Amino acid sequence: MPRYIKDGKAQIDAWTLLRADESGALPAAPADADVIVPLAAWLADPAGWQARPGRTGVWLAPDDEPARLAPYLASLAVIAVDFPVFTDGRGYSLARLLRERYDFAGELRAVGDVWQDLIHPLWQVGFDAFLIKDGKALNEKDCYNTFSDGYQVTYRQPQPLFRRRVTLS
Repeated sequence: MPRYIKDGKAQIDAWTLLRADESGALPAAPADADVIVPLAAWLADPAGWQARPGRTGVWLAPDDEPARLAPYLASLAVIAVDFPVFTDGRGYSLARLLRERYDFAGELRAVGDVWQDLIHPLWQVGFDAFLIKDGKALNEKDCYNTFSDGYQVTYRQPQPLFRRRVTLS
């Protein structure tokens, strides 16, 4: 069973991620459940998804364009970004765009081939929730502390290291 980490703690995941089956058909969304649907399904009927009794979130594939969600961002509680393989880094860019360009303030969740090793860098670009892939190790206490600091400018740290250095007299 996948493990869901939010705000540094393992939690119960109240959302159901809907993925198309082998034929390309999306399974029926349970009426009262909170669901996360693919971007294409959302764009086909945004009013219908918003009118459901349960909440609806959207998940983006690595090649999806986040600008297509811009008119709906204020009404979405969660956006998930899919990492189909561990080495696919396009989701990092999607997260930064959603947080910095489109000011998305809801839950930003990493799903797919997500390992503990990725939590720190994913958190740095704006993710705040992680669905760890089945079979991958997880040390919940150390998942955010992989690195003590970073050189780069990130969503969480807008100043580079050389600007943060303390000079000793």
